[in-house]
Amino acid sequence: MSRTAAAPPGMRAIPSDTITGLVLAGGRGSRMGGVDKGLQPFNGTPLALHALRRLAPQVGPLLLSANRNIDEYRTFGAPVWEDDLTGHAGPLAGFLSGLRQARTPWLLTVPCDTPLFPADLAARLSAALVADDADIAMAQGASGADAAGGLSAQPVFCLLRASLADDLSRYLQEGGRRVGQWAQRHRTVQVRFDRPGDAPEAFFNANTLAELHALETLEAADD
Repeated sequence: MSRTAAAPPGMRAIPSDTITGLVLAGGRGSRMGGVDKGLQPFNGTPLALHALRRLAPQVGPLLLSANRNIDEYRTFGAPVWEDDLTGHAGPLAGFLSGLRQARTPWLLTVPCDTPLFPADLAARLSAALVADDADIAMAQGASGADAAGGLSAQPVFCLLRASLADDLSRYLQEGGRRVGQWAQRHRTVQVRFDRPGDAPEAFFNANTLAELHALETLEAADD
């Protein structure tokens, strides 16, 4: 079950220290030539480290999901966990590792390749989740460097109950791989990020090195 909402300003939210933040950096980076995407520099800082720093003020504990270069990722200061499933099963495999390791009731996931994600992501997702009494809150925003294409689901920007780990494990064992399809098994609210002042490039992810350089230019222009 899914519905769309825009969390009103001032709505009661989940305390940030009860949310574990998880940065997803376990993908193959195939569209970036097979490089480890989380280690690619964004304005001089590895993407995964940049994401950790952007997420840190919004949550309590931090985790990082990675499947190679583990020692290098450990230098970023957050516990690093590999997928329990072999064969790069996609972001849900990272979700499951995070859910298994989280010691808080909530987990917030973000990908490493979207460095300009909203600074109020956790607050707005959690406010909508509380208001809707939902199990999962998922961001909905523009996917490119401008909003001309309208809003679309951003399923890897996801706040979810840690108690969903067993159900997710079953879904993956059944061969499921799609975040949105799994979320439909639960009460899910999609949260619009289209208020005045929301950056249209907030959910623009860098799949190629050219897109990564374009994001660097966008951030420099905003500064």
